[in-house]
Formats: sequence, structure tokens, C-alpha cells
Amino acid sequence: MNHITSILIFIFLFLNFQNPASAMSDSLISREALMHTVEILTSAEMAGRLPGHAGFTRAASYMTEQFQNLGLIPADDDGYYQHMKVEYNAIPEPCGFELHLRSQIFMPRHGVDYTFRGFTGSGDLFAPVVFAGFGISMPEYGYDDFAGLDLKGKIVMVFKNNPDWKLPDTSWPGALPREKANVAREHGAGAIIFVSAPFERIGIPEVIGSVLHGPGEQPADFPQLMISRELADKILAESGNDLETLHNELKNKQQPISFETGSKAHISVRTEYNPEAPAFNIIGKIEGNDAERKNEFIVIGAHLDHVGSQCGTIYPGANDNASGSAAVLEIAKAFSLSETKPSRSLIFVLFTSEEQGLLGAGHFVENFPEPHKNIIAMLNFDCIAHGDSIQIGNGKSSPELWELARKSDNEKLVVDRTWGGGGADLTPFFNAGIPGLYMVSTNSYTYLHTPEDKPETLNPGLFEAIVRLGFRIIKELAE
Repeated sequence: MNHITSILIFIFLFLNFQNPASAMSDSLISREALMHTVEILTSAEMAGRLPGHAGFTRAASYMTEQFQNLGLIPADDDGYYQHMKVEYNAIPEPCGFELHLRSQIFMPRHGVDYTFRGFTGSGDLFAPVVFAGFGISMPEYGYDDFAGLDLKGKIVMVFKNNPDWKLPDTSWPGALPREKANVAREHGAGAIIFVSAPFERIGIPEVIGSVLHGPGEQPADFPQLMISRELADKILAESGNDLETLHNELKNKQQPISFETGSKAHISVRTEYNPEAPAFNIIGKIEGNDAERKNEFIVIGAHLDHVGSQCGTIYPGANDNASGSAAVLEIAKAFSLSETKPSRSLIFVLFTSEEQGLLGAGHFVENFPEPHKNIIAMLNFDCIAHGDSIQIGNGKSSPELWELARKSDNEKLVVDRTWGGGGADLTPFFNAGIPGLYMVSTNSYTYLHTPEDKPETLNPGLFEAIVRLGFRIIKELAE
């Protein structure tokens, strides 16, 4: 073997067998590692990761330990946690819901036919069910679903959404559950049942666990449930009605239709409410290696929280959003193990309380210690592991980032659809004028906020592809 041949062989071996970490390669991201993190975050001991519950604290402790092991720089002198306070409502077992129809007693299935709202109040009552349209009382504008009804101690059933028509001189009030619950309570009702309007929320389960509750006083003694449209039709059948016909009549007449259904129900639930439970974002940083550009930041984020558990049923939240949390961890790992460090600084954030209304992301943006203009971009990962392809949102508001993402799409999995205005935890960043992308899979919500959002429902190949794509986008931005 001559000298030149030896040199060529050495170069070949060096290029092909050097540590891939030195080149900041996306090959460090694997589906096995991603799924391992999801399995841990969806385990029974994490109890659905509801902020304020010990399960969320356990999940946060695990992810914080991973940040520490990677050598990420803590957010500040207080460590990796950015503290805040949130409302918390526990719904321990036992609890229940029965329908008493004329011909039978029907036992709905919890988590399938019905679920309690995350901020339900306590109560134990057996009472008639009254249908009251959209649950809106605006007599001063000529519309009142409660007019002429005797609701004292009764259970009122209403559409969760607001009408899709407009009043002449005003807007409808808020449609969040707490607002409607308090209006019904003020009219004498003892509990409220919500149901989705027909044809609403296509591709999303009808009965979901949710802690998105809205403003106002917590009605501590007022049960709140969400039921399926099929179950609502069982209730309405006693009076010769059905949900679709009623919704159409309300839309056509644009006047209230309210009546006693002839059905009764037994609701039993106990809650433990804390208006100021401790919660926190988890923040770690890789500092850029360029003296000037290290003060420019790329934020990589996902929400760690989910909707917890109720009545002994856990909502594990594998796709929403253990998948996004795992993505943040694996991208942090890929950069931290790379011998070549980015020019700009990378901030990795696991947000709290997205499910309550983007509270953690909003708190992060409001308390960011540098000018917002120093955040070059934010990438948000939310529901990225169930489905068949990739969506990248906010492209209409950040067209340059959108084009970069499309160019980085080696597997050609990104669909053409995008939107503007942020979305989920990207929204507070958008509102602050910060460019960003919202990474999400298509057809992602089959098991959204149900007990069936488990690791076995995920698509590991797609999961890996979207996280690797995110890594490549961040790598380009960081340099």
C-alpha cells in the first residue's frame, strides 16, 4: 500500500466513522428514545400531569433531571423552575352519573359517554333535566334561553358552543363552561350538562377531559358535565325531540327553545379546589459560542401538562403532549452532545398549564428578561406523534421560517396547509411580535383528551421524522 492510498483510506474512515455528534447531526434523535420518554410521562404515577397535582410535579422532576444530566444551564439562580400560581381542582373517586328514563335506568360510561368538566363543582342530586338551548340569558337584547323556566334544583342541558348567528346590536357573551355554568346557577339550576352542537369539532372526540374553564368565580357546589350527542338524544327522546332537529330550529327561528325533557338524572361528584396551586415552567439553556450572537435566542418549547385524572380514570396525554415534551428533550440532547455548539443561544422550555389557556407560555413571554426582539424564533411542538404527515402552522405570519421549514423537509412529509396568528403555546409569542412555527401532525386528534391517548396509538416513524425536521430547522436558525 503506497503513502497516498493510506492517506485516502484514513480520510474515508475519518469522514464515515467520526462521532456523528461533532457535526450536530439529527441522527442523534431516535424513535426509541422519544417513545421511552413518552412511556415515562404517561405512566400511572404521573396521573395525567395536571399542574397542582403530585403527578405533574413528578413529571417535572423527571424532565428537570434530564435537563441537568445534559448540562443545560438553569433559567436563573432559582434553578430550572419559573414559578407561578394556577387554579387546581381534584376530582377523586367515587363519582357517577345515571340517567333515569321512563322505560329504564341507563348507566353511561365515564370517559366515553360522559366526563366531568375539569372545574366542576361538588354535588349529589337527583333531579329532572331541562333543555335550555345555548344557556344564554340576555333579556335586554330580546334573547333568554331561561325565560319562563323553573330551574330550581334541576339539571339544565345546553349546547357548549354559542349560536352561529348574530344578534342585531351586540355580541354573544363568552362560551367557556364556567361562564355558562354561573349563568345557569344564577337562574336556580343545581347542575349543568354540556353537549357539542351537531357537526361541530369534526375529527375530535365529543366527550373530552378539559380544564379550559374561563374567568369568573368557581362554582364550588355546582356539578358540570360533558356528554356525547348520542347520550343527549336519549335524554331528549323522552320528549319526542332530538339534538339535530333542535339545533336546526334554533338556527332558523333565532329564538329560544327550552323545555322539560321528561328525563331525570343522578349526579354525584366530589372536588378539592385550590385557587392558587404552585406550578412552574421548566427552562434550560445552551449558550451560543459567538460573542455577539449568543444574546440572540431561539426558543424550543412544548407544554408538559395535560388534564389529569378524574373518578379514578387517568387521561395519559401521550400525543398531547408527552410527544412534544419528548421532542424538546431529544433536541436538547442532540445539541448538548454535539462538539460543535451553535452560534445563537438555545432556550428549551416545558410550559405548564397550556390546557388552562396558555398560562405557562404567557408567563414566560411576559417575564423574559431580554427584549423580545432578541428572540429570533420560537418553535412549538404540540401533538406531533399521531397521524400520517406533518403540518407547520403560523407560516402565513412567518413566511421566511415557513420556507426554511419546507426546504428542510427531507422526507417530504409537510402538507401545504398552514395558517397565521400563532396557535397553542406559540400564540403569546406571536402576540409579542416574535416569529415562530407550530409543529403538529395531521389527523392528530383521534384520541384528544380521552383516556385512550396512550403510547400505543402513536406513529413512531412520523414522530421521529417531525422531531428531526425540527432539529434541522433549529440548526439552520442557530447558525
